[in-house]
This record gives sequence, structure tokens and C-alpha cells, in this order.
Amino acid sequence: MQGVKRKLLYVSLYEVIGMTFSALGLALLSGTSPGSTGPLAVIITTIAVTWNFIYTTLFERWESRQPSRTRTVKRRIAHAVGFQLTLIVFLIPLIAWWMNISLVQAFLLDAALIIFIPCYTFAFNWLFDRTFGLPMSALPDPV
Repeated sequence: MQGVKRKLLYVSLYEVIGMTFSALGLALLSGTSPGSTGPLAVIITTIAVTWNFIYTTLFERWESRQPSRTRTVKRRIAHAVGFQLTLIVFLIPLIAWWMNISLVQAFLLDAALIIFIPCYTFAFNWLFDRTFGLPMSALPDPV
């Protein structure tokens, strides 16, 4: 599976699972119910879906220009960590505003997710590639 179809399936599966973890994790960490963090998780997911599509497109464009197009562990870690670090730029202010807390408190609340999500991203990407095959950007050039 390649192209937009692959990306849409990837992002959809990734975010549905991620939204579930986010709602439950934020509720657990904040001592509130998933009913109060659920809408926040939907907003977070909407932002993450949009950014994930853009980030993965940019990553694959970069990847396709590399001398080696093999998806190594190092490259997978770079993808997962890079995605999460750029995503928190959007999410920390949102969490602070939604929960009426400081940016520092929002960062601390999100700290567990900040650690968890790159691990989740790495595992999800590996399983997704194993299940659906590698994208064209990670396949060797035909010689």
C-alpha cells in the first residue's frame, strides 16, 4: 500500500489509538474523569492528525533524498522523537488553556505522555510497516 491511501490509514489508526491513550492518561494524571478530558483529547487528536500528515509527508520527502533509504532504528527513533517534540509546541498551550493551569503545570501533566508517545510512535510505526509494507520512500532504488 502506497501514497495517500497509506498515509490516511496510518494517521487514522495512529490517532484513534492515541486519542484513547490521551483521554485516559490525562484523566488519570489530572484526577478528573475522561468526560472532562475526552473533548480535549479530541482536539489534541485533530491537531495531531493534521500535524502527523504534514510531518510524515515532510519526513518521507527528506527520507527519499537520503543516500540510504533504509528505515533503521536510528531513523525510526528520529521520526518518533521529532514528531513528538514538534507536536508539544502546539499542545502545551492548549492543555494549559483548557485545564486553566500554567504552562509549567501543563508540561508536567503532559510529561508522562511526552515520554510514552515516542515509544508508542516507534512501536506503531514498526508494526504498521510490518503489516502494510514500507512506503516507497524507504524502498531501495530499483537498479
